[in-house]
Amino acid sequence: MSWKFSEKNEKKFQELLKRYPKKDSLALPALWMIQEQDGWICKNAMVFLAKKLDKSPMDIYSIASFYTMFHFEPIGKYHIQLCKTLSCRLRGSENIKKHIENRLGIKAGESTEDMKFTISEVECLGSCGTAPCVCINDDYIQNSTPEMLDKILDKLK
Repeated sequence: MSWKFSEKNEKKFQELLKRYPKKDSLALPALWMIQEQDGWICKNAMVFLAKKLDKSPMDIYSIASFYTMFHFEPIGKYHIQLCKTLSCRLRGSENIKKHIENRLGIKAGESTEDMKFTISEVECLGSCGTAPCVCINDDYIQNSTPEMLDKILDKLK
C-alpha cells in the first residue's frame, strides 16, 4: 500500500523546499504535515517521506520516534495527555488519572472503542506552576480537578 501527501500538503511541501537550504531540514515539518493529514504516522508515510528527502526510512523513523508528539498508531478524536512528572504528581495528577480512566473505561495508553478518546501519560506539559495539568488536543486545563474535567468530558461526549 502506498501513501502520498494530499494535494494541499504536496503544494505546501514544495513551497517549503524552496525556503530550506537542505532537504533534511524538512523532516519535522513534513512529519507534522503527515500527522495532521492522517492523525498519525504510518510506516508507508515514513517510506514516502524518506524517498522525498533522499533518506532511509530508518532515518525518518529515528527522527519521528525521538519526539513524543508523533503517533505511530491511530489515536482518538480527543487526545487526553496527563502529565506524570513530580510537580503534577504532588498536586494530585494520580487521582486525576484514575478518575479519567474510570470515567472513560480505559487505561493510559488506550483508546475508547469508538476512537473518541485516547489517554496518554506524558513526561511534562510545561505547566508546573499550575499543576496538575491535563492537555486535551491543544487545550491546556491547568489546576485540574475531577469536577472540572467531568464538565469538559460531558461536552465532548
